[in-house]
Amino acid sequence: MNKRQIIHPYLRLSGLEPLVVRPETNFINIGERTNVTGSKKFARLIREGKYEEALSVARQQVENGAQILDVNMDDALLDSEKAMTTFLQLLAAEPDIARIPIMIDSSRFSVILAGLKCVQGKCIVNSISLKEGEEKFLEQARICQDFGAAVVVMAFDEQGQADTLERRVAICQRAYRLLTEKLDYAPQDIIFDPNVFAVATGIEEHNHYAVDFIEATRQIKQLMPLCKVSGGISNVSFSFRGNDVVREAMHAVFLYHAIRAGLDMGIVNAGAIPVYDEIPAELRERVEDVILDRRPDATERLMEYAEQVKAKGKQVLKDESWRKGTVQERLIHALVNGITDYIEQDVEEARLQYPRPLNVIEGPLMDGMNIVGDLFGSGKMFLPQVVKSARVMKKAVAVLLPYMEAEKAQLQLDGKQQDRQQGTGKIVMATVKGDVHDIGKNIVGVVLGCNGYEILDLGVMVPAEKILQTAREVQADAIGLSGLITPSLDEMVHVAQEMERQGFRIPLLIGGATTSRMHTAVKIAPAYSGGVVHVQDASKCVQVVSSLLNPASREDFLKSIREEYGQLRMNFESKKSVKPYISLQEARANKQRIEWSEYHPPVPRQLGVQVFAEYDLEELSHYIDWQPFFIAWELHGKFPQILDDPKVGESARRLYEDAQALLQQIVREKWLTARAVIGLFPAYAVDDDDVMVETPDGQVRLCFLRQQIKKAADQPNLCLADFIKPQSMLAPGETDYIGAFAVTAGIGIEKWIRHFEADHDDYHIIMLKALADRLAEAFAERMHERVRKEFWGYQPDEQLTNEQLIREEYVGIRPAPGYPACPDHTEKRKLFHLLNASKATGIQLTESLAMYPAASVCGWYFSHPESKYFGVGKILQDQVEDYARRKQMSLDEVTYWLRPQLQD
Repeated sequence: MNKRQIIHPYLRLSGLEPLVVRPETNFINIGERTNVTGSKKFARLIREGKYEEALSVARQQVENGAQILDVNMDDALLDSEKAMTTFLQLLAAEPDIARIPIMIDSSRFSVILAGLKCVQGKCIVNSISLKEGEEKFLEQARICQDFGAAVVVMAFDEQGQADTLERRVAICQRAYRLLTEKLDYAPQDIIFDPNVFAVATGIEEHNHYAVDFIEATRQIKQLMPLCKVSGGISNVSFSFRGNDVVREAMHAVFLYHAIRAGLDMGIVNAGAIPVYDEIPAELRERVEDVILDRRPDATERLMEYAEQVKAKGKQVLKDESWRKGTVQERLIHALVNGITDYIEQDVEEARLQYPRPLNVIEGPLMDGMNIVGDLFGSGKMFLPQVVKSARVMKKAVAVLLPYMEAEKAQLQLDGKQQDRQQGTGKIVMATVKGDVHDIGKNIVGVVLGCNGYEILDLGVMVPAEKILQTAREVQADAIGLSGLITPSLDEMVHVAQEMERQGFRIPLLIGGATTSRMHTAVKIAPAYSGGVVHVQDASKCVQVVSSLLNPASREDFLKSIREEYGQLRMNFESKKSVKPYISLQEARANKQRIEWSEYHPPVPRQLGVQVFAEYDLEELSHYIDWQPFFIAWELHGKFPQILDDPKVGESARRLYEDAQALLQQIVREKWLTARAVIGLFPAYAVDDDDVMVETPDGQVRLCFLRQQIKKAADQPNLCLADFIKPQSMLAPGETDYIGAFAVTAGIGIEKWIRHFEADHDDYHIIMLKALADRLAEAFAERMHERVRKEFWGYQPDEQLTNEQLIREEYVGIRPAPGYPACPDHTEKRKLFHLLNASKATGIQLTESLAMYPAASVCGWYFSHPESKYFGVGKILQDQVEDYARRKQMSLDEVTYWLRPQLQD
């Protein structure tokens, strides 16, 4: 029996990320500096219209630990509504800031309403109160409730602000009854502010303000346990403006006692709260006397102390102690820690100390990279850090290169033989013809480069002739091939065959998402006798290449590989007939059964093709699935849990911070252009496995494949056509529909890749490509959501979180040609024809039907509630022949494209 999920009544807030306030949650810091009444700098920037600079104030608050950001634009010289709207809209485009919830803070409800209309996530309204009576209070609360906001209720009624313990508690109880009984406001979404007033003002009746607040907090939490309590903490120290040391000590002491009484959150300068135990004993005692009103002369004693103290600015300094070492030590430290700040000057200093520039590379630089390699190999460094180290190395070599070239020229003039640099080995790498994906190849190249290998990367879509010609010209020690799409597998076999025919004897390395040890053993290795090795990922490449290129270990290593691959081939042959398959006729008889007579296909609100020429990248950034991003960097684990992983968490967090910073720059400066085209068309299923699409220019037949593996009695043999209503089942005037899409987030990427290449920055090249891929997938997710809710409209009320979208909890599917449910890449041609996709988006299909730019996605939309993702798996010859007939293609051509699906 399934247990029902219990939804606890916690306060749940969100920016780009959720903030759930559980009983065990510590005090929540609300950043206070984005407040024109509390920060002179922020107020000046807003008045001068310098919103971009004002965002840096918000960013600093987040970096210093603010978990909620208070935004206040109440200034008589400002158009507060406009300022609030402008700032919040700009803030939404800054993922590193917008990840935390917003508190819209104003004494004017029109400003609050302006903020509510543009803020994302679930925010807090600060504040409403009973000062204008119950009717106005409930009216404003109802609006906040409609927007889904939590609300701060000030202890303020028709008689004024509550300044005693009794009135604080009584007003909060009255407001609570009104909100929960008349509006059914969730108690956990109510936050009371019992008013923090200044103490130590010299007025005797003010002395009890702080201790009354603390006691009011205790009573409110006892009487209304689901509600939260907040306060503007800096108010308590207002009497000591200009003396930061005393003010910050007062904040820390006040918070210490208020939090123990139940204070949940407070508006504070998150970066300026000292640790309670670290406040000097004398200062802490005198502050505590004031806060808790422990003695009549408490104010005088604290003022006396304050006069003896000068506020000292605090500046967080980087640890620069490593700069005191020798130049060799500094270079090694920079390489290991990925620090580029001083690399030019340190390399120049080293160059002047060594006889030749090459000696700097062979000496301290290679010493540093050897340490990096050892740390990576032992699991003490992770891929993102290694790539940063490679960036430092490239910048260092770039400094030395002109001197090395000049030395070479001089040696030639003098007729002297130049010493040849003794590298570990030279490797030619390429993504094979027809394929455009190269993130994995780039990472492998960087890792090998960090270990002393010279890498010649020929790029993408490289024909076999160029790869082999280059390898001969540069006297390569090995060739590395990469590919992502299934046609690349055959191209790799072709390269291996050509290497055999032309008499090559150097090792061939195979890698990429679609490659495998089994495929390499069965298909590629038999084609080339010089040694073929599958490299699973970058962490294994150094060990493999080292074993292959070391004369002492090469033969033994290749012998073990040949034995291993031979065993794999034997296993493959023995398993060919283990899985039972059924004929196409039997598979069709076991198709998905749908009660079509009771199903009426939803009619799209907007038929035909729509083009989106320049989609908002900031909007797409909210739909990113980050887990594949970390996998690309070989950091494995669920997101966001990976950020706190005991082994890779620190590296993952740094990578994530760098990714967020670059993503923010990409969005703000529009580095990339996102384009999309979608189409919704009348359609119906025909001949069991095909779908006929109606267009203004005529019909297009889409051909799909059906599973042929023998299933359990209650399991159907699926085909995508099963989810479209058959022509024979359509009522008069009725039709079903199918959608198509093509999206890209890669337009303009080449310019920035060249920019980073010029700066020898592989780290940001890989980061940029990985983010472009994530944005493209996010674009596909967002367009599918809009299709379901707007354009097709069969799920208009869908409300799913990004996590639910990633888990595919929506109705309908968007399978992509070339992937498991429809593995035939040639159907992309029909999709691109239906949408005129190349003209609409700039996406081009290569000869192997890969999409360029690589950060592109295309596919079909199915709306039927029973439609689901699946894999076709292996198919038999009877289906291949039937498929060729339906597609009106030759059997040889169909066999070529379906070869990964063929049951041998």
